[in-house]
Amino acid sequence: MITLVLVRHAKSDWGSAILDDHERPLNRRGHGDAPLMAERLAARLSASGVKPDVIFSSTALRAATTADAFGQALNVEVTRDARLYGALPKVLWEVAAESPGNTAIVVAHDPGLSTLVARLTDGEIVAMPTCAVAMFEWEAPDWASIDFDSPDGWTFDEPGAR
Repeated sequence: MITLVLVRHAKSDWGSAILDDHERPLNRRGHGDAPLMAERLAARLSASGVKPDVIFSSTALRAATTADAFGQALNVEVTRDARLYGALPKVLWEVAAESPGNTAIVVAHDPGLSTLVARLTDGEIVAMPTCAVAMFEWEAPDWASIDFDSPDGWTFDEPGAR
């Protein structure tokens, strides 16, 4: 089985006009949502017996900080990848497919994430709010076997949902 988890970075701080977009940190809400959503994903994956092989993260501070919270909750190494900053859906997919195993988590940005999620859910989910988590599963032997095919199942979670 192939499992892809897409995570939009947690809420960032727009308060400092002097910071470059790449260097924007999480705000208070973001610092609360990232570990909360990481723990919820950890519980879901544990219940299904899935262990992520890798977490790929954009190099932007807000994404990297979010990814670190997921890495800590899941006890998985975070690999930062500059290609994920502002990535198009095809690039998000290509990076995930570089996973050394069958389960990858990608922490990145909109609009690429929302576009990819909309495609994989046939338009049922059209927006990835900050710190939202979309998980997709395919009954396939490897990443090369699925190339943007509709998943066999998916779930969606966001802060505030229960």
